[in-house]
Amino acid sequence: MSESVAVIGLGAMGLGMARSLRRAGFHVHASDVVIDVARNFAAEGGTACTTPAEAAAAADIVVSVVVNAAQTEEVLFGQDGAAAAMRKGSVFVMCSTVDPNWSITLERRLADLGLLYLDAPISGGAAKAAAGTMTMMTAGRPEAYDKAGRVLDAMAANVYRLGDSAGNGSKVKIINQLLAGVHIAAAAEAMALGLRAGVDPKALYEVITHSAGNSWMFENRMAHVLSGDYTPLSAVDIFVKDLGLVLDTARATRFPLPLSSTAHQMFMQASSAGHGREDDSAVIKIFPGIKLPAKA
Repeated sequence: MSESVAVIGLGAMGLGMARSLRRAGFHVHASDVVIDVARNFAAEGGTACTTPAEAAAAADIVVSVVVNAAQTEEVLFGQDGAAAAMRKGSVFVMCSTVDPNWSITLERRLADLGLLYLDAPISGGAAKAAAGTMTMMTAGRPEAYDKAGRVLDAMAANVYRLGDSAGNGSKVKIINQLLAGVHIAAAAEAMALGLRAGVDPKALYEVITHSAGNSWMFENRMAHVLSGDYTPLSAVDIFVKDLGLVLDTARATRFPLPLSSTAHQMFMQASSAGHGREDDSAVIKIFPGIKLPAKA
């Protein structure tokens, strides 16, 4: 393959995605606010760019893997932003978790500039991003898929096409985040109760992960608690944001979400206690009177 792809944002997910694209034969131009991250990627065979505009000018497809809508706005329309540098007919692939209505509007804004757009939030974590096996929840015009389809397939094992215009990708991602946030909060509550009751946490983990009460989030996140390692792969503040989006979406149609509301308050409590930048499993730290396993 000879296509050039720009990846903007080389965090836990973006770096793995950029590496997956390289393995698939794409020429990857990478940009990150931490320039050393892009330079390290260049040492692996990619191309480091100092700004989104520089990366976008060299690419047919621009993949944005930043945290939220505000950062995406900066990537596109800020100083040295990508939008002004992109060639007509290029595709902007937006991988952040955002308000679906904002994503719908962004498609129109980019269309006015002669650019195509894919609403394409992602899921699966850093390991699956690195392996090229994550999930993408996408929506956009057929022309955008025609141009970006092989790029999507190089990054993800599951590329769901959810509509011919932006919005449904972000809607489905928000529903996924509802479940993810509630499951993490419930897993933390269960582990905290076990600790308070004096159950050996390793034994509890072993039993639950082989029983009907297990969930992917319990198995994955409570392993972090057992190791005492709260290095952020997905931070507490991510779920403050994402569950906030869930609630905003539901509030617009007066739809009740009692479990989501409770989980959001739990993450808010953890963030306000100073754990916002820790791994989201640190939501367990809101529970009083428990002794958490220490880091080995």
